[in-house]
Amino acid sequence: MWSYEKRLQFPVNIKEPNAKIAQVIMSQYGGPDGELGASMRYLSQRYSMPYREVGAILTDIGTEELAHLEMVSTIVHQLTKNLSMEEIEESGFANYYVDHTIAIWPMAAGGIPFNSCEFQSKGDAITDLFEDMAADGAIL
Repeated sequence: MWSYEKRLQFPVNIKEPNAKIAQVIMSQYGGPDGELGASMRYLSQRYSMPYREVGAILTDIGTEELAHLEMVSTIVHQLTKNLSMEEIEESGFANYYVDHTIAIWPMAAGGIPFNSCEFQSKGDAITDLFEDMAADGAIL
């Protein structure tokens, strides 16, 4: 297992709420290229990896992606904390607010909720590693 430090590696200290920016950043939490999909991708693929060393690397990357979820969540929370109802309505945040108030919920910026179709785990080492590189925007 790994040890969890109860503080962010890079502290987030946003002074002014901004629901429009929060909606865009929220996609990094649960959107198609977000941290939730990334963590699930690596942690799912590690089990069928035929090479223990590569499986261990996928585990490390997957848990690091979980840490990114914490940073993105903190940013979104600070951007939506203390919003007035006028700010919520003017920013287009009202539909989200009705269902989740200021809770963090995984979805894309367009309002599509996260689902497991956002990532792939095929059980073939080469296919899965190509999926990982494509998802991370690596140049092949």
